[in-house]
Amino acid sequence: MIQLDYIDRSHSPQTVPVVCMHCDSPTCAEVCPADAIKRTEDGVVQSARKPRCIACNNCVLACPFGVPKMHTEMRLMMKCDMCYDRTSVGKKPMCASVCPSQALYFGTRDEIERLRPNSQPFNTFKFGRQIISTKVNLMIPKHSAIEHVDVLEAIYQPPTGREMEDTLFMNPGEA
Repeated sequence: MIQLDYIDRSHSPQTVPVVCMHCDSPTCAEVCPADAIKRTEDGVVQSARKPRCIACNNCVLACPFGVPKMHTEMRLMMKCDMCYDRTSVGKKPMCASVCPSQALYFGTRDEIERLRPNSQPFNTFKFGRQIISTKVNLMIPKHSAIEHVDVLEAIYQPPTGREMEDTLFMNPGEA
């Protein structure tokens, strides 16, 4: 399951995919009292197992990336599991297979470094005092001096997108 969140729904239909970061030490699994969330040997954090999930919402509240979603009618947490049914047999996850801009890519770290020579893969995030490393990488500028992305600090920064002026949609002479 992959979800699309709106960037700023009041101003734009633009969306962003929300994929699980597949943390090396997944907080969602650590706080699950029913032990319903498992991490595979190859590092994929899976959706909650239905026979075990008690729909307590602990994982939803604990995930620093806001990925797990509780489906109350099913009494089950669901999230991206990297299309494990596909990736475990050598196929790409569906999101990476159909992404028209190739913003979502599935492959080795060496492959992505070769394909995007002006960028470097990055997988360390800071939430307050907690440092989290993930299986999923973001691409940042090649010569960036970033040690980690401070997510809590970024929340308070103004958006970096361009503002569209209302006058762009007015008839000539109305402005």
